Amino acid sequence: MTPDKALPTDFAIDGPAEAPSPREPWPWRATWPLAALTLISVFNYLDRSLLGLALPAIKKEFGASDTVLGLVSGLAFVLLYSVVGVPIAWLADRSNRRNIVAAGLAFWSLMTMLTGYVASLWQLAAARFLMGAGEACGIAPSNAMLADLFRPARRSLAMAIFGTANSIAFIAFFPVAGWIAQNHGWRAMFVAMGAPGIVLALIFLLTVREPVRRNPPPPRLGGSIGAMARDIRALFANRCFGWIFLGVTLMGANVWAAGAWTPTFFTRVHHMGMAEIAGTIGPARGAAGALGILAGGLIIDRLAADRAGWRIGLPALACLLSGPAELLFLMGDAQSVWLAGFALASLLTLVHQAPIYAATVGIVAEHRRALAIAVILFGASFIGNVVGPSAVGFATDLLTPRFGEEAVRYSMLIIAVTPMLAGLCFLRAATLFRTSFVQTEA
Repeated sequence: MTPDKALPTDFAIDGPAEAPSPREPWPWRATWPLAALTLISVFNYLDRSLLGLALPAIKKEFGASDTVLGLVSGLAFVLLYSVVGVPIAWLADRSNRRNIVAAGLAFWSLMTMLTGYVASLWQLAAARFLMGAGEACGIAPSNAMLADLFRPARRSLAMAIFGTANSIAFIAFFPVAGWIAQNHGWRAMFVAMGAPGIVLALIFLLTVREPVRRNPPPPRLGGSIGAMARDIRALFANRCFGWIFLGVTLMGANVWAAGAWTPTFFTRVHHMGMAEIAGTIGPARGAAGALGILAGGLIIDRLAADRAGWRIGLPALACLLSGPAELLFLMGDAQSVWLAGFALASLLTLVHQAPIYAATVGIVAEHRRALAIAVILFGASFIGNVVGPSAVGFATDLLTPRFGEEAVRYSMLIIAVTPMLAGLCFLRAATLFRTSFVQTEA
């Protein structure tokens, strides 16, 4: 552990020798681990998104207010996902990350299956609660593995491919989930979508090795709580990381609120069924999102070393533009208008993900990479996931006496404001990132 007075200089660890270059060869041996981690992430996003698709049916079966459903979809999941994610990531920086990812996948898949057997809202909340604990083992350790599998010159593209997991979930699996829910009920949907993850966990464990670290990890025992606290303090001593944290938190509110309430929005405002939503809107969002993620990764992957600030500046611009797109989607009455807004918002919303993750693992020490990702996920999940879905649910209940079924249209305006605020945060982080990059090269 470096002395506290040296913490602010814990920046741009990769150094000028590894400045991004389009001539850097692709590490083909890392392709299968990348594909496996991406597929695991597909189930990570899919399993957590199923509840949003099932909310109208669950509301009808159990009889609950939109505020309660918002808390179940947000708070019940995020409590363990975000809080436990930090110590799990800290442990992953010091132990076998592959084993942690595999164990987490098996556990959250089991909780997904058990969701199909709940008999009350309390049991639903408990299953959601435990699912969050399992999914906390996924994203942060996976990103840390990718940082060791890919050098900085190819890291943004690798993380962009990894970032398409959410889109793949919507394109390939969401329509299947919707068809099962429509024809066999929402309970069968959870069982069918959870089972493959248990098989995938075993395949991953048998076919993927733990990546070799360039530096040996620090010990994990002895004063662990104090050591983890010092590592977290070291992260926030970096002002660029602080602005990234705030921006990702705001985008978390956007993404989680949209994920939880967009199916309900289509049901109430545009009178669409679950199968139509999952089979049409899901793939459309997935395809546009994948295009945005890959485009962002490819552009970042080809930036010259003297354009370092654009590694965060590009995501900032995408966030600023997604706000008006969300507004067009929510307030448009003609199908051509709201569909255009929906497609544009889907294209722009996740552009930030891969470049921000790649920038984050590049500005912190190697033994803090998983922890850094877990900390920004804590902001996106604990604050964003609790505030986003819950705020929309509360506002919907508040506005329903005046607007009826149309109330969700106005409560979801939250998703138009948050990305623009996030864009401003990322612009500030881009300035600090560029300055530090130039200073490091000098």
